Amino acid sequence: MSDQFGGLYGVVLAGGTGTRLWPLSRAGHPKFLHPLTGTDASLLQATVQRLDLLAPLDRIFVVTGVAHAAAVSRQLDAIPDTNVLVEPSPRDSCAAIALAAAVIARRDPQAIMGSFASDHLIADKQRFTEVIKKAMVGAQQGLLMTLGITPTRPETGYGYLQCGGAVGEGPVLGVEEFKEKPTYDVAESYVKSGNYLWNAGMFVWRVDAFLAELSRQQPQLAAGVSRIAAAWDSPEREEVLGEVWPTLPRISVDYAVMEGAATVGRVGTVPGDFGWNDVGDFHTLGEVLAADPSGNVVVGQAVEADTKSGVLLRDTEGLVVVPTPGRLVAAMGVRDLIIVDTPDAVLVCPRERAQEVKHLVDELKELGEHDYV
Repeated sequence: MSDQFGGLYGVVLAGGTGTRLWPLSRAGHPKFLHPLTGTDASLLQATVQRLDLLAPLDRIFVVTGVAHAAAVSRQLDAIPDTNVLVEPSPRDSCAAIALAAAVIARRDPQAIMGSFASDHLIADKQRFTEVIKKAMVGAQQGLLMTLGITPTRPETGYGYLQCGGAVGEGPVLGVEEFKEKPTYDVAESYVKSGNYLWNAGMFVWRVDAFLAELSRQQPQLAAGVSRIAAAWDSPEREEVLGEVWPTLPRISVDYAVMEGAATVGRVGTVPGDFGWNDVGDFHTLGEVLAADPSGNVVVGQAVEADTKSGVLLRDTEGLVVVPTPGRLVAAMGVRDLIIVDTPDAVLVCPRERAQEVKHLVDELKELGEHDYV
């Protein structure tokens, strides 16, 4: 299928709770529903808007959970309701991606699909679009394409792609191996070598190529999603979904398919440099959103030292402040802190410990305080 958009089907994964962004991000209202983009758009809305040069709205699918389906449909009211695929329970990324691939394959058996997380920020949409189009060249040749991000520092919080030589026509490199999150010294050696890219968890492939590889490596999962997709447009959908979905393995697509495909030479990548950020925690959010001259970032509004905006800062540096409507947050004489105010919980911690916020969520779960998570 060729048209002005180039034939891409966009799949947006709207799952996970973003525990490092607690107490703003909760199980009932996770981070992708929040406007953390520096504009009024939520992360989810920004993800869909970013695809507008690649796919029309009727070729964009969203996979989400039962708890968030209504909010997702509200935020994306221009996308057909039939394109919101609702999982009965979380089964990690492989089942979600495979379900979308199987549903799309019934509509267009050789479709090229792109899979994107709903909670990433990308600064340069034009460059992002160009990289996806390059990846589609590799996908057309039957490769499972993963978008690699050119590393800007030795980051220990990301997985890496070990790249080989050029594959086929165009700008595609082979991926020899997926590497787990490394120690700092290992990450430094990866970046210095120039042969490694960050694994951004964004994929482009022909649905038939992906489903064939899924059948080879995960036959039970492949058979399950095939049964569900066959019933998707029939009255039996709920019954088949309820019976089959809980039996699917809970596994990420990297472990389930991509690592094994890389070892047999079926994975390609194109390096991307388009201002990618996965907004994993409040410190990162503070780095990517606009700051005042003292490096303070107020999330969700312009930074102003006036009480009407809900934030009053005096003699502060490097703060990340998330206010709640109708209440003033004031800070004086402090630096490099995260201050998050929500109606029922307040978080204060040093920016350097932002990654550890998820441990508080784990502790709340252990204490049985589920209302707060």
